[in-house]
Amino acid sequence: MKVVWSEKFIESYTMDPAAASGRMEAILDVIRDKVTFVEARPAGEEDIAACHTKYHIEHIRQIGIYEIAALAAGGAIQAAEIGMKEPCFGLVRPPGHHASANSCWGFCYFNNMAIALEKLKKDGKIKKALVLDIDLHFGDGTVNILGGKGYVTLVNPSTNSPVDFLRQVEKALAAEPVDVIGISAGFDYAREDWGGVLGESDYTDIGRMVRETARKTNAGFFAILEGGYNHRVLGHNCMALLEGMRED
Repeated sequence: MKVVWSEKFIESYTMDPAAASGRMEAILDVIRDKVTFVEARPAGEEDIAACHTKYHIEHIRQIGIYEIAALAAGGAIQAAEIGMKEPCFGLVRPPGHHASANSCWGFCYFNNMAIALEKLKKDGKIKKALVLDIDLHFGDGTVNILGGKGYVTLVNPSTNSPVDFLRQVEKALAAEPVDVIGISAGFDYAREDWGGVLGESDYTDIGRMVRETARKTNAGFFAILEGGYNHRVLGHNCMALLEGMRED
């Protein structure tokens, strides 16, 4: 399975938990011998500007985060493009689902998922998309950017029960067919992370359900990293999702 990655994502670019030293290494230590890495390339400013205002882009540049945020957005685009043919994971940071058109918070700067889907739409590769945001926190930025576009269904499961969580995922996947399924893959809902709900097998089930649905409907599918902060379990939960997504 292909994973879009850059060694630059190891750099601790600020003080927030998403940028913490050792976070990306915790994932790499588990997945490195089981995947094929693809070098991430930065998004062009025109692709970023499809989702963000000029003011916001300049603000991110002024605070010194533009280069790494553009690289994460570009990695998400690559993951989405590869995902139209085979499953792919964007191992990128900063995360993006709390970034709106003209503002951001929650460790996010540019909305990686929105930028990736808008690029697919602009290039005529998709007409309809589903965003399955499995992060603990509601993906408000993704909703703010894509919610009024008309071509994207946005689902943020929320519950204290793993059974109910998987039921919500199943219901979302059983709705209207789409051309691509994008997973905003936050792992902070994990049993040993902030959310305290999902185990490794649950992440595998999510990946499997997405894969099976995509194959039945001839859709593409991909995932990009959002949250997840317990370094001890982060890599294992990430690998569990990839195992579910992986082709047999």
